[in-house]
Amino acid sequence: MSSKHLALITKTQSLIAAGDIVGAESALVELADTEGDNALMVVLEQLPPKDILAVIREYDNSKGSIINMMVTPEQFARAVVIEKRYKDLSRTHLRGMVNSIIFREEADPVEFLTAVGDLEGGSEALADYFADKWSRVETFARTGSFDALEDDGQILSEAALYGSAYAKPVVDQDEIADQDWMELAWLLRYKNPDLFIEMLLVLRAKSRAFDAGLEEESDEPEEGDGKVDLADTDRGKITPASLESEEESAI
Repeated sequence: MSSKHLALITKTQSLIAAGDIVGAESALVELADTEGDNALMVVLEQLPPKDILAVIREYDNSKGSIINMMVTPEQFARAVVIEKRYKDLSRTHLRGMVNSIIFREEADPVEFLTAVGDLEGGSEALADYFADKWSRVETFARTGSFDALEDDGQILSEAALYGSAYAKPVVDQDEIADQDWMELAWLLRYKNPDLFIEMLLVLRAKSRAFDAGLEEESDEPEEGDGKVDLADTDRGKITPASLESEEESAI
């Protein structure tokens, strides 16, 4: 890596730490414009997940972003699992970031979803994405349809979920190709059913915790505090090294 690229990395991190996300993105875009996409990829590989997250979560759908177009599935996944640090209760940034990258032109959404599922915290991140669509996702899991009229409040048992994991689609992908939560749920259920089920189990646990008035102040519940341990329903086994070693955040 050239000294120029190292200087750009330092500059980008400094801008992000100062809260100048637009300036950081502009510096990266300028690199791509002057030296090409390969140079940008080299620099992105050296940025920690928290800094990549700071840039891609600010995606503006009114304009394109070369950063979002260049992020790899692994980089995306590492960013997604730490997005909860922002404590964005509306999940607006999370959904915008996920949609803009997973459904970008010529991308393979399943590859991105698999990368997220392979990380510890991946199922939880996807559950956060669907947080305000829980009943509709439950309806989809039970009936294969997103029709709200089909929502009778019934919930499939975990055994029933796994029993129907490989059922044929009731609706075709083209019918719900909104590049949003319905299409994402469809892809999960029919292209990565194990991850879909694990995400749904985490979503249920979060819903129960919310109904019980429990705050998510800690990822690790204390003994006897009544919180649901989400670890058992999370398929990820890989912990991003950056989350273990970095105490400072651009957030």
